[in-house]
Amino acid sequence: GLMAAAEPRPDLTWSQAFPLMIERARARTGAWYEIFPRSQTDDPKRHGTFDDVIARLPEIAGLGFDVLYFPPIHPIGKKNRKGKNNSLKAGSNDPGSPYAIGAEAGGHDTVHPELGTLADFKKLVTAARAHGMEIALDFAIQCSPDHPWLKEHPDWFKWRPDGSMRYAENPPKKYEDIVNPDFYCADRVALWQALRDVVLFWAEQGVRIFRVDNPHTKPFPFWEWMIREVQLRWPDTIFLAEAFTRPKVMKALAKLGFSQSYTYFTWRTGKDEMSAYMAELTRYPERDYFRPNFFVNTPDILPVHLQGGEPWMFKARVALASTLSGNYGVYSGFEFLEHVPVAPGKEEYLDSEKYEIKPRDWNAPGNIKAYIGRLNAIRRDNPALQQTANFGFVQVDSDQVMGFVKESVAHDNVVAVAIALSPGRHDVWFHFGDMKIGPEG
Repeated sequence: GLMAAAEPRPDLTWSQAFPLMIERARARTGAWYEIFPRSQTDDPKRHGTFDDVIARLPEIAGLGFDVLYFPPIHPIGKKNRKGKNNSLKAGSNDPGSPYAIGAEAGGHDTVHPELGTLADFKKLVTAARAHGMEIALDFAIQCSPDHPWLKEHPDWFKWRPDGSMRYAENPPKKYEDIVNPDFYCADRVALWQALRDVVLFWAEQGVRIFRVDNPHTKPFPFWEWMIREVQLRWPDTIFLAEAFTRPKVMKALAKLGFSQSYTYFTWRTGKDEMSAYMAELTRYPERDYFRPNFFVNTPDILPVHLQGGEPWMFKARVALASTLSGNYGVYSGFEFLEHVPVAPGKEEYLDSEKYEIKPRDWNAPGNIKAYIGRLNAIRRDNPALQQTANFGFVQVDSDQVMGFVKESVAHDNVVAVAIALSPGRHDVWFHFGDMKIGPEG
């Protein structure tokens, strides 16, 4: 009794356990390049293949990109297939949207037969690694009406009394060629496990990066569970949330486990609004859990400021994206200043690659490939640009020039950046003021 009274017992009470996920460096920094594999061809009548993508790897790697990202590579349904420019009636030769996943050939764990075989895909993954790049795949939880799951697991979906099904919507967009599974169906345990197994399947094929389509429209408990399940088996797996929605929702997804997130950068253009947005992303606590990925454009988004086709604007946007954020992305065509909208005021590309095979002249005159390659080389040479949080604005005496300084985590590399937000020459003072950089002292 005396010993018990005198002896300290420091471990009798334990607090709640807080798990910590330590992610690899690619979650913090990467230059993404998005392509449609089927468009890696020189003939719009010939479907591109994985071998065609392999042939382009030296060029893409030479531009300094780290991540080669594909939209869905699965079989595409024929029922309600979309035609050119998202028309409701497809022609006999229209390939359809790759987001209408599933056909007689298979579903989410199958490759489109015209792209090649699973062995061809694994060869591509290996070839990309040899060039210092990783393959990122789109994980889109949606099915074409021809998806095998609709026959094999009809109870995973909501059916109308007449046997029809409501197609997917993400207002104002409508997707007549897509239906969504019911996450809270009676057999939801099997559904959730099947979706998890899709990601695990591609992880087994060597894919460790997934861009998740519209995660904000799915139950948050699913993502928390699914990401944990995958990372317990493959701890190096990275998830990018494509959630263009309210800030609180985007941040909640990051807290649930998403490694990176799309952002509002695509629509931030002025110095004041860009400064305010960077201040939000780099303040506490956001800087500790929310990793932005600045995409300059996407297959879904042709920003209004790019629709004039001015080279200076394209250069300014990619310079901002690649220096402000540790992660940034470019959808192919940007380097060729593709800028024609489907209609005035619409943020959709005319002749969108989502609905047709779109070959390009990869050395077309007027491109800014060398400029992008130089930016990526500067990023690779400077650890300060390989992160987002250690960031500070500096005073620049012009509302048309943004100035900032970024410093590496180890304080051994500092980069000062000035970017013009309008064309022409700008003579400005760049005020470092009382800013302190480098090691202590």
